[in-house]
Amino acid sequence: MQNNADSNMLVRRSIRTEYFSTGWMAFEFLVGLYSGITAHSILLIAFGLDSFLEIISGSTLIWRLRKEANGASQSEINRAERRSSLIVGSVLLLLSVYVIGVSLFNLVTHQAADQSFSGIAIAIASVILMPFLTLRKRALGKALHSAALAEDGMCNITCAYMAATVLVGGVLTALFGWWWADSVAALVLVYFIVSEGWESFQAGRGKD
Repeated sequence: MQNNADSNMLVRRSIRTEYFSTGWMAFEFLVGLYSGITAHSILLIAFGLDSFLEIISGSTLIWRLRKEANGASQSEINRAERRSSLIVGSVLLLLSVYVIGVSLFNLVTHQAADQSFSGIAIAIASVILMPFLTLRKRALGKALHSAALAEDGMCNITCAYMAATVLVGGVLTALFGWWWADSVAALVLVYFIVSEGWESFQAGRGKD
């Protein structure tokens, strides 16, 4: 059984991890969105927007952890988590509709994305970093008996899958000039966006 000192130490470590994770997501959002706009890449734009939603999720979890550190009641913490999950899940589902619509339009009109080496670089960095954040958050979540922290770690794995999809789409576009690669990869990305969004939406409604 943990004493208060051990629990407080774990909470502080969790907060530091979330600060780093949220800071990285902010950087990822800026680079991804800028790269997507300049390269006319719906894939990179979707990746950047998803990172922005991860900022919201991470910020809420930081608030939740700080509440725990300050002795807030569990019912208050749970209400905040559900509200955040509902908001993030709803926006993710709307984002998936946007990505599907623009991707299909680009395929019909043969719109091609330009090369984006900054987009490829941020995707490579995310593929490497996200698994480490996942393992750390899951370990801390287990130690704190915090399902929310462990689930936030799973969002990082989803981000890694997204980054890998961005990487494949970007490499195919850069090496072979396949005009359809960006839009097709974006449609693959929708699977991860919808999965993460639906899970968050259901959690916000208080369902498994």
